[in-house]
Amino acid sequence: MKLSVLVLFSVLIASATALPQPDKTIAKRATPTLYLAGDSTMAKGGGGNGTEGWGQYLGYSMNIPVVNDAVGGTSARSYTDQGRFQSLVDTVKSGDFVVIEFGHNDGGSLSTTDNGNTDCFGDGNQTCISPTTGETVHTFVYYVEQAGKALQAKGANVIFSSQTPDNPWESGTFEYTPSRFVGYAQEAAGNLSAAYVDHGQYVANRFQSLGLSIVDSFFPMDHLHTSPQGADVVSAAFVKGVLCANDVLAAHVKNTTGSVPGSCI
Repeated sequence: MKLSVLVLFSVLIASATALPQPDKTIAKRATPTLYLAGDSTMAKGGGGNGTEGWGQYLGYSMNIPVVNDAVGGTSARSYTDQGRFQSLVDTVKSGDFVVIEFGHNDGGSLSTTDNGNTDCFGDGNQTCISPTTGETVHTFVYYVEQAGKALQAKGANVIFSSQTPDNPWESGTFEYTPSRFVGYAQEAAGNLSAAYVDHGQYVANRFQSLGLSIVDSFFPMDHLHTSPQGADVVSAAFVKGVLCANDVLAAHVKNTTGSVPGSCI
């Protein structure tokens, strides 16, 4: 009887050592890459006419490659519909980083017309029918969460970033009221247990401290698109937010928290 027990125990040990190993089919880069998904406020060339997106300056603060996949005129919805999120999902490797920042083109109404960017109003699984195309339109939160889940399934680190503000000094008095998309980005991050940077608030705080004349000079074309100098400040504000949050991307920032202007929030 004792011999049978010993034999059985030996068989179990041998079986355990023969169990399948964890799936290693998801490729991982030796050095991770940081991808950016957003609109013209982040994109190369900004909104044109000499403006620039803040994503073009982020690489100066990082010790890993930065790929700016932001596209002017897009929203979370149109970035999805154009297959750009899927292209990111197909590209990323385990350990890569993806910053998602939309909001400027996501507003509007679907009551009579549809510009292809407007999301369905709501912060969950609400749907609308496009009065122009008849397609089913989802919410901002839905679009970015679906993208975030797919990217996380590939092993990527997703960072949701709130949209940057329009010129808060435009009226001559500093005014910053976060849009609903700021809250939506934070909600999506919480739902996916992903990192979140309140980029909008960090930029607003920095713009407030710089004052009206300097900040006005950052907006040579309109109240949305920044000059290269302004984009550099907006990029630094994102870096400050990453360092203050001390999230997974912070380890790849060259700067120290104290060397980046502004205060943690």
